[in-house]
Amino acid sequence: MSRPQRGGPLRPTASYRAVLSLPRARAPFTAALLARLCYGLQGLPLLITLRDSAGSYAVAGAAASAFGLGVALLGPARARLIARHHHAFIALASGYAVTLTAVAVASMLRLPAVAIGLAVLAGLCPPPVGPVMRALWGRLAPDRAQLQRALSLDTAAESTAFALGPVLAGMLIKATGAPVVLVACAALVLAGSRPLARAAAGARADMPAEGGHEAETRDSLGMKGLLRLTWPAWAIAVAVSGAEIAIVAAWGTVTAGILLALFPVGGVLGGLGYGRRDWRAPLARRPRMLTAASAACYALPALAFLPVVAGGTFLLAGACADIALIATYQLVDAAVPEGRQAEAGAWVNTAYNLGSAMGMAAGGVLAAGLGPRLSIAAMAALAGGCALVTAGAGSGSTPVAREPGTVAPGHQ
Repeated sequence: MSRPQRGGPLRPTASYRAVLSLPRARAPFTAALLARLCYGLQGLPLLITLRDSAGSYAVAGAAASAFGLGVALLGPARARLIARHHHAFIALASGYAVTLTAVAVASMLRLPAVAIGLAVLAGLCPPPVGPVMRALWGRLAPDRAQLQRALSLDTAAESTAFALGPVLAGMLIKATGAPVVLVACAALVLAGSRPLARAAAGARADMPAEGGHEAETRDSLGMKGLLRLTWPAWAIAVAVSGAEIAIVAAWGTVTAGILLALFPVGGVLGGLGYGRRDWRAPLARRPRMLTAASAACYALPALAFLPVVAGGTFLLAGACADIALIATYQLVDAAVPEGRQAEAGAWVNTAYNLGSAMGMAAGGVLAAGLGPRLSIAAMAALAGGCALVTAGAGSGSTPVAREPGTVAPGHQ
């Protein structure tokens, strides 16, 4: 059966409703939302559970940091494992759910060393829900317009889950206790992962066997510009995390909480707006342009250090961040060999997570040494410098293995 090619201009008639009406799209998207809600919820109950068990925020923070490091660094390896052995997705989800539950049980039994060890272990096995769902969109969307809208809708949904997660977690912890919420997170990741794994396996079954090509790209993504694609994601994450520390240091937690909530709101609005339009700027240049726009956003409060200016900054910066990530995911879909999109997308996530961790560390040092205002200026300079570096490296000419959104032969 022949399929429409996905080159050519975007069609303005491709709507979000059309995306959700794609065959076999709604069930895995809903399932991915459940699993992502687990990831949005889990941070606070994990920290509180470990604190209650160990009796120390310092120990709990160190364990949570080790957990986050495992999540970030091993993301591409987990995605590659799933690409080779599709049953590994369920195995990872089951292991993750069991380990989170065991952390809760160990905490309630007052076994702090066991709880901390299990928490670190849990960071090694969360299933890569986002990369797998985005790779699945690349196979389900029949043209570039619907792929752009699918990735925009997907990123907006992910941002919403991570924005609502901490608020929901706080309410649930107060009502039931942190260990109970941690067990609920385990149930969510299991409930979401199983339908998503079935959908991914079904899409993979529709793909033709690639034989030698698969072996040729097994040890390499076959894309010289992959690391270059991750630079904007890293820089944006460093900038926002460093700016968050500066905002807290300047105006306290209450004001900062209100201001920082505008970042995911801007991300959702910006991502949905991006998906609805046909953009003239070449796709390969968009992440660099948005990194530069982020630098301009953070320069605003450095010039006028007022809460209202910072609020506008985080709203606009959130939009820039999500649009940059969506454009990067589009580039990943186009630039890597068929079947390796999930792994490449996981590298983007890893770059963002590492940038976030590094931004937190740098932001604390800069806020203490230079003050909040100059700290934000430094974050703006870093984002601007990254945009210049990627421009000098020729990111506008990123090599592609296939046209953006092109479906491989045999895809239904």
